[in-house]
Amino acid sequence: MTKKSRVAAAVLAASTLLTIGVQPARAENTSGTPAAGHGGHAGVPLRRVTPRDLKIGTAVAGGGHHLEQDYPDPFTYDKPYRRVLAGEFNSASPENQMKWEFIHPERNRYNFGPADAIVRFARRHGQVVRGHTLLWHSQNPAWLAEGQFSKAELRAILKQHIFTVVGRYRGQIHQWDVANEIFDGNGAYRQENIWIRELGPGIVADAFRWAHQADPRAQLFLNDYGVEWPGAKVDAYEALAEQLLADRVPLHGFASQAHLSMRYGAPDQLRAVLQRFDDLGLYTAITELDVRMDLPESGVPTAEQLTTQAQYYKTVLDACLAVDDCNSFTLWGFTDKYSWVPVFFPTEGAATVMWDDFTRKPAYETLQQTLAEARG
Repeated sequence: MTKKSRVAAAVLAASTLLTIGVQPARAENTSGTPAAGHGGHAGVPLRRVTPRDLKIGTAVAGGGHHLEQDYPDPFTYDKPYRRVLAGEFNSASPENQMKWEFIHPERNRYNFGPADAIVRFARRHGQVVRGHTLLWHSQNPAWLAEGQFSKAELRAILKQHIFTVVGRYRGQIHQWDVANEIFDGNGAYRQENIWIRELGPGIVADAFRWAHQADPRAQLFLNDYGVEWPGAKVDAYEALAEQLLADRVPLHGFASQAHLSMRYGAPDQLRAVLQRFDDLGLYTAITELDVRMDLPESGVPTAEQLTTQAQYYKTVLDACLAVDDCNSFTLWGFTDKYSWVPVFFPTEGAATVMWDDFTRKPAYETLQQTLAEARG
């Protein structure tokens, strides 16, 4: 069954699920993953109901904001978290462990230990890994951001970083987010991006070429937020993709992060956006999906909010399922316990598909049922 034919079946999945109440059942199945309380797939993990031509993934919590919290590294020390991570998903994305400031903290020193651990974990549990990220304006180490380098030195630093990091995991990374968030909302190149500001936009093509040389098997992606609706940013990416392909640059995919807020409407034009890049012959992906909401004074979402959140998640999944070569669907974390959202959006939260104790929200069950219907 192709994706286009699966979509019609998947549309039938939502109606009953969107009337689910606040908390799903909290019974445990034998794998240690909390069982779903509704539908015909109770206890069946997402990876077992996902269509075979689609990877279902999550960010692996660690680094970044986690370093400032009052808990130890989630991936290393939280065994229930690791069990759910292994059981539910067949794709893993290091949340921060492959970003420059974490993996390359000093000019002549790399910190590979945490990323190595994720890659080993993924291999043991039959998961692919999405590498994130190689060229970005944010989370760069001080030695790079504040250094006084010539253009030639900067170019050499980026090239060496890409060959070192991508080369280390050669053959072990399914997809790389090579260029991350390179356009602003008006479709202009971000001047806070040190690589683009100092070396010019042509450095993006170089980064893709270097990554491909370091690992010819990895799929290489453009990745950004705010591309869930048509607009100047999407137009800029489409023009860039066309130019890169015309220049025979090894670009393989375009990805929507899909960090969403319920302050705004569900991304009902996302399918059309993804289709534009599919029409160019590229893979497409959802890479960082979460759906945050303004919490009531109690801090507990209402049943109505959870139903709306489930609709948002389903809208994004339906868009991916409807596009032939959307081959990767990744949640930016699966439990509120470790979500980045409350740290950066203090009045918003509850953005993931599971509660702190890993019991499932309506959004989880909606994804589960929609995937199962699509798989047929």
